[in-house]
Amino acid sequence: MKHFLFTMMIILFAVSAQAADVGVSVSVGQPGFYGRIDIGNYPQPEVIYARPVVVHAAPAGVVYQPVYVHIPPGHEKNWSKHCSKYNACGRPVYFVRDRWYNETYVPQYQARHGKGHGNDQGENHGGKNDKGHEKKNKKDKHGHD
Repeated sequence: MKHFLFTMMIILFAVSAQAADVGVSVSVGQPGFYGRIDIGNYPQPEVIYARPVVVHAAPAGVVYQPVYVHIPPGHEKNWSKHCSKYNACGRPVYFVRDRWYNETYVPQYQARHGKGHGNDQGENHGGKNDKGHEKKNKKDKHGHD
């Protein structure tokens, strides 16, 4: 009887562990992606603040180009708490407006790269997408989504 109960516990644990690994992966150029974006040849982005935000000054003699990030609403208000998730604490950062990202950047990105195609330009940092659902990165052994 003990062996039967032990076997059942192992099976239940294995099933629950597999179920917990289910997630959604969202890439650059898709609604709900949060992270760095490459502005490149895209139209001038609409930003939340006119000047870039810098949490920590760069080391003397080092000059970083500004980065553009699409972040969940409200993260810009306490950027020092969130900048490490985006590897952007010592860099000048512009926060792009959610509307601009979804209505301008996403359609043009998808037209250039194909719908649903992501690249390694940005990072998906979990959190919640714009529908309020949890997101998780699923990477293969090479670190790709």
